[in-house]
Amino acid sequence: MTQTPVAEKQIDRAATSQEALVLGAKSGQQGFTLLEMMIVLVILGFLVGMIAPNLLSRADDAKVSVTKAQMRDVVTSLNLYKLDNGSFPSTAQGLQALVSEPSGFPEAKNWKKGGYLPKQPQDSWGNEFIYISPGSSGNYDLLSLGADNAEGGEDDAADIAATDLQ
Repeated sequence: MTQTPVAEKQIDRAATSQEALVLGAKSGQQGFTLLEMMIVLVILGFLVGMIAPNLLSRADDAKVSVTKAQMRDVVTSLNLYKLDNGSFPSTAQGLQALVSEPSGFPEAKNWKKGGYLPKQPQDSWGNEFIYISPGSSGNYDLLSLGADNAEGGEDDAADIAATDLQ
């Protein structure tokens, strides 16, 4: 059975129409225009500008929370040290007395083999905690200087003291 030229043209038109529907474009239209691309980039830039600061502040908040948790561990270790040895380590002995047996005064009479902490404690920014004994507010002062590692500051750069823990 042979097809007439009219039938062949109808089949070609139907195939072309189906291809256009499948491709989702009218003939002659390809890709995005420069204006469409610029609009998409502006929208993406706006979204990044709105979301990025929130994500960064959460990272800072997390570091403060982790530092407070680490500080609680140090406070617990200091209390265990005092129970075993009768006093807190001196300022000269420092927090290293929780890691390795200290020398000097006050003597660590019953220092626990293996120590009270596995390593010298640091805050979330990689700085050692400041330990002073006797302290201005009790048996000792324990603090982190925050993200800026300087006294004072605000937000994540604010000092964190053991007396502020709850």
